[in-house]
Amino acid sequence: MKAIILKRTHEPPDFTEANLPEITASEVLVRLKAAALNHRDVWVQKGLYPGMKLPCILGSDGAGVIEKIGKLVSNEWFEKEVIINPGLNWGDNELVAGKSFHILGMPTNGCFAEYVKIDHQYLYEKPPHLNFFEAAALPLAGVTAFRALFTQSKLQKGEKVLITGIGGGVALQTLLFARALGCEVYVTSGSNEKIKKAVSYGATGGINYKMNNWHKVLLKEAGQFNVIIDSAGGDNFGNLIDLAAPAGRITFYGGTSGNISNIIPSKVFFKQLTIKGTTMGNPEDFQHMVDFVNQKKIKPVIDQVFPLKEAETAFTRMENGEQFGKIVLKI
Repeated sequence: MKAIILKRTHEPPDFTEANLPEITASEVLVRLKAAALNHRDVWVQKGLYPGMKLPCILGSDGAGVIEKIGKLVSNEWFEKEVIINPGLNWGDNELVAGKSFHILGMPTNGCFAEYVKIDHQYLYEKPPHLNFFEAAALPLAGVTAFRALFTQSKLQKGEKVLITGIGGGVALQTLLFARALGCEVYVTSGSNEKIKKAVSYGATGGINYKMNNWHKVLLKEAGQFNVIIDSAGGDNFGNLIDLAAPAGRITFYGGTSGNISNIIPSKVFFKQLTIKGTTMGNPEDFQHMVDFVNQKKIKPVIDQVFPLKEAETAFTRMENGEQFGKIVLKI
């Protein structure tokens, strides 16, 4: 089968031949139709991800059709159109992943290939209103956004939400989920064009964080926010404290801008703020996310689709931050 294999860090992954996976009794073989990139794939390529183990087929997100099932798997799964939960071995504590938790696509071979094997417990029927490109774009970004908004931030209908760094898959999925619940959403970005696009997907407005005193301008325009979802950390995180309403919840799932060092404690405790970290989600989060997507008929935003053999071009687009939505590989 054809696959995208990373053999060495700091080098482009190879489009090459790989052995067809052999399944165990509890596994299935999925003929993939599409796969989606995540920033994780770029970090792995650069050797910046913990637990590096190469060579490996990259790719956490995939959607396809089951072609083969193990003897312990129900026949009902045969020839089903499916998506895959890429969060493997979460563990028994629903609040935090255990030590054995890892994500499909390194060290376990992932979805940038014609076939992937996966234990049947990680299978979910493809939402019927999604095509394979949209379905492949859903899993990692979807569960991360869902857990950040609902499990961690306890978002309620009608609340006001701020999402930083709009344009990436998780941030956009967060926007779609919050709007589907009936919330008012504002966004930040370093690109005015991305803010305009976010408005076309339901955001009320946004602010360019490269502007001087951007948070003061946003505070004057929109007021304070019940829930803030952040992916950057860094020096701007302290501004989010000012933007949070009393009893507000700030949840962050990334640190692309570096360490947080400018929080004034009194602003946090006098407002009774809740600040939480989050990443991925447990199996219940994933199931609830799929149910919500089906109920609200939510469709992930697709930035661009590349053939599998052009994965290197797709990686470059993601690394340069050019995308608005998910970058997808057609397999």
